[in-house]
Amino acid sequence: MTASTRLIDGFHLVVEALKANDVATMYGIVGIPVTDLARVAQASGIRYIGFRQEASAGNAAAAAGFLTGRPGVCLTTSGPGFLNGLPALANATANCFPMIQISGSSNRALVDLHRGDYQDIDQLNAARPFVKEAYRIGRVEDIGRGVARAIRTAASGRPGGVYLDIPGAVLGQAMEAAAGAETVWRVVDPAPRQLPAPEAVEHALRMLQQARRPLIVLGKGAAYAQADNVIREFVEASGIPFLPMSMAKGLLPDAHPQSVAAARSLAIARADVVLLVGARLNWLLAHGNSPQWSADAKFVQVDIAPSEFDSNQPIAAPLAGDIGSVMSALRDGVVAHPLTVSAEWTDELAERAAHNDAKMRERLAEDPHPMRFYNALGVIHAVLQENPDAYVVNEGANALDLARNVIGMAVPRHRLDTGTWGVMGIGMGYAIAAAVETGQPVVAIEGDSAFGFSGMEVETICRYRLPVTVVILNNGGVYRGDESPTGTDPAPTVLNAQAHHELIAEAFGGKGYHVTTPAELRSALSAAIGSRTPSVIDCELDPAAGVESGHLASLNPTSAAKPGKVSAGG
Repeated sequence: MTASTRLIDGFHLVVEALKANDVATMYGIVGIPVTDLARVAQASGIRYIGFRQEASAGNAAAAAGFLTGRPGVCLTTSGPGFLNGLPALANATANCFPMIQISGSSNRALVDLHRGDYQDIDQLNAARPFVKEAYRIGRVEDIGRGVARAIRTAASGRPGGVYLDIPGAVLGQAMEAAAGAETVWRVVDPAPRQLPAPEAVEHALRMLQQARRPLIVLGKGAAYAQADNVIREFVEASGIPFLPMSMAKGLLPDAHPQSVAAARSLAIARADVVLLVGARLNWLLAHGNSPQWSADAKFVQVDIAPSEFDSNQPIAAPLAGDIGSVMSALRDGVVAHPLTVSAEWTDELAERAAHNDAKMRERLAEDPHPMRFYNALGVIHAVLQENPDAYVVNEGANALDLARNVIGMAVPRHRLDTGTWGVMGIGMGYAIAAAVETGQPVVAIEGDSAFGFSGMEVETICRYRLPVTVVILNNGGVYRGDESPTGTDPAPTVLNAQAHHELIAEAFGGKGYHVTTPAELRSALSAAIGSRTPSVIDCELDPAAGVESGHLASLNPTSAAKPGKVSAGG
């Protein structure tokens, strides 16, 4: 065969299109019809990370998108493999993480006539309700175009999940290599800047200048924007107190004097003008409703998607644009015309924060036997302070609620948790992505129930020798253990309080620790992080520790109806 007639198939064209757009890592599970796609990708220099379940692979791709600002890529098989990945893709869309799920699919002629092909499902239409956009590539010559469309759609405007369907027949098609090369291109500026209108900036600054009790709320969108310096410059130049949402912690250190994280309830209840930066007035902020918020609170919102404005409350000053550009304009405005924030307001917040900090110190100083959440988390906090480069992944009910309050962050984008959907099972996928994308140590703080959703990925962590330490806060239950109403089968919330989760790590060549005291936990966690080897720490807690539904008790009719239930965090 001469050079002029050399052929290239769909597998190689997909890889060439991904490489042209700087995709360096692919997360997934192989099988019909994508096994050779993974092989070709790996042989070409793309790092392939193989998982044990597609949801975890998808969660890893989503976390990679958040950490890097470029779409993470997940590869799945057809049918059930596609469906297993879909929850992670939907979660990426809800969280505004750029992600692409590439799935092989069955023969279109057979699927469309419901003729019963292997893993027969209309994947394109099944995905559409849950993603930012879904595309199918129907010809080998459209592979480069399809990949480019997916990358731009995932990254531009409000980021999100994109589904890219490639039938097995298309992967197997071939065309002349020279013509195929011309179908592949690099996407130029996939997420272009969007500048705010000058008059909108002026209006927002006037509102902030007139405020008596202003507040800045930083959301995970602010962290994703990687506009860290300009956000900090604006916050400090304005003098306005700020409240970080959980994944925005570290944009400015939690110990920053303007942080009111320790006075969250008071800040929300009393603020009269609120600047939302990469945060939405969804359920995480009580939809902006009274009584959590002041009835006369006015909102200034920075968002790249104008359709988000007025979604729950009137937005008095909408600022449409990318966060870096908007915050640069606001910073320049406050530098030119400084704001004056009432000392009465900042003193009120500081007094409440000091009071709450003192109560927290009392809780952390307790030394119950067996351990409970606070004294275990206090130890984890102390060790993480000694390892500021470590990334923190956190999921659970009490494990999430309380860790968010106890463990401070000083570095941006070093905390990943359940986010907008509050979905369980993200832990191991997020932890793997953080280790792969950054090369830094990762500590995953897991409730024992949450860990069960993706625990088999410990094998993946061990197979790739990743510097991930999993700490399982084991109180033997969903929220906590409970007595069985029948006395026979365990109650619905009961798990095995005597479980030794650390043995999972040992089974696959990692290091396992079982700890029952704060001293043992400190020693094990310090050793695990320092070793940079896969580790699991089973931290045995009192089975009575924890409360039902955590901070979401108001959303649980059964929990709300039970006398004596209080909101905390399991």
